[in-house]
Amino acid sequence: MQIVFATNNKNKIKEVQSLVPEHIKLLSLEDIGCHEEIPETTGTIEGNAQQKANYVKDNYGYDCFADDTGLEVEALNGEPGVDTAYYAGPQRNPDDNMNKLLSNLKNATSRSAQFKTVIALHLNGELKTFTGICKGEITTEKQGYKGFGYDPIFKAKDYTKTFAEISLEEKNKIGHRGKAVSQLIEFLNQF
Repeated sequence: MQIVFATNNKNKIKEVQSLVPEHIKLLSLEDIGCHEEIPETTGTIEGNAQQKANYVKDNYGYDCFADDTGLEVEALNGEPGVDTAYYAGPQRNPDDNMNKLLSNLKNATSRSAQFKTVIALHLNGELKTFTGICKGEITTEKQGYKGFGYDPIFKAKDYTKTFAEISLEEKNKIGHRGKAVSQLIEFLNQF
């Protein structure tokens, strides 16, 4: 089975391909000739994932899944949330985003946060969603060099290391994307 993962983020593709069964081959947007920026304008994580999956199906005809992920920080009323990738501006720079978040939390008494991933699957004319949540906290400084995005400043609940300090395998077991992908795989294994 071939299915499009509506992203060109090579880190995400690598992370998810390592989780799906061997009989499922993931295609990226580049693989299907989609080079335009897919709109993410719904204002919610769920809506953006669905919008991207619908876009690929409607414009390219492929069954596909798309994800959207947000980091929701309790002390900041859920920020950066749906704007996680653009938190510090349109340049989508992870260091700028982390620096802004750490600055905004410098006087916070609570550093509780959660990562939330929603996967929208467009398959056989139906749209299904799967949600994974990883609760944890924001550290006071960057730690580690693995992973991507906010990984150097996020520690999962009951863990002493950030996502950037643990292996990809460990992150997939406890992380938001791994949880959502597990639900997706369980569903796809029916086919």
